[in-house]
Amino acid sequence: MRSRDTLIRMQRFMVDEKRRAVSQIEAMIADFRRKQDDLQAQIEAEQARTGITDVTHFAYPTFAKAAIARRDNLNASIEGLEVQLADAHRELEDTVAELKRLELLDEREEQRRRTDANRAEQSALDEIALGMHRG
Repeated sequence: MRSRDTLIRMQRFMVDEKRRAVSQIEAMIADFRRKQDDLQAQIEAEQARTGITDVTHFAYPTFAKAAIARRDNLNASIEGLEVQLADAHRELEDTVAELKRLELLDEREEQRRRTDANRAEQSALDEIALGMHRG
């Protein structure tokens, strides 16, 4: 019985770890999106300042080109993190399902123990009552 309790405790720990991993990935994605928005605002401000919006123009600001490259890199990172997030969600779902299975097994076994104890108690009470009735 102790091994099952330990297993359930370990599974709960794993569920918590998976939830933390999901939260961290979600926070990274949100942070990258904020940075992406900031870069977009900087790009637009630089374009407005220079009056040049065509990236292929010979006088297009170098700062804006660099910001576009950083923004695109962030976008690629976000896409990679979204794949990781989907995997982390699947792992979390699997771990939660395993925890539920273990808890159900434990609950059934506990119910079986209670039923057996109730039967034994009832049997003892029946014996006492039968003895009193005979005596």
